[in-house]
Amino acid sequence: MTSVRFLDFHYGLSKNMFSTNTKRLFSFSNKQYSSSVPVFQPSPDEMKQVFDRFDKNKDGKISQEEYKAILRAMGKTGSTMLEVGKIFQVADSNKDGYIDFKEFMALHNNGGGVRAMDIRNAFRAFDMDKDGKISAEELHETLKRLGERCSLGDCRRMVVAVDTDGDGFISMDEFMTMMTRSMTRF
Repeated sequence: MTSVRFLDFHYGLSKNMFSTNTKRLFSFSNKQYSSSVPVFQPSPDEMKQVFDRFDKNKDGKISQEEYKAILRAMGKTGSTMLEVGKIFQVADSNKDGYIDFKEFMALHNNGGGVRAMDIRNAFRAFDMDKDGKISAEELHETLKRLGERCSLGDCRRMVVAVDTDGDGFISMDEFMTMMTRSMTRF
């Protein structure tokens, strides 16, 4: 059965990529946040899973095309796609045209982790009908777009495992708890 955690985040480009906040390039959100917002640090294993999600051909590095494929799977088009080159200019510290795992980790570690707003934005990506809750069907559709192979039954079991109030859906609070369960808050 597939598990939904940090693995399912989408990464975008920060609003002002050449500011002092360039280390937030791999953030779900396009906004800058104050230090009062809760921040969570995913485990290295989760970061490896995220990296592997991008690295479709399993060559140990992320190409611009692989990066764009994930953006397309998350429904991002237009200007976001045009910004991929800019992301690589900053992220590719050894200038080989790819982002390897070391560069990926350096960006994320220096960026300060995952902010609570990033998780709320991830929730919104799963909440396809924008009703404030995630159904098993929405979970199944989103995971399919991300290339996950799981059945609707698997997704129903995931919802049941996370659904603490028993309403048959994943609420924002339940999603936040699920996504941060294995992360360290700082």
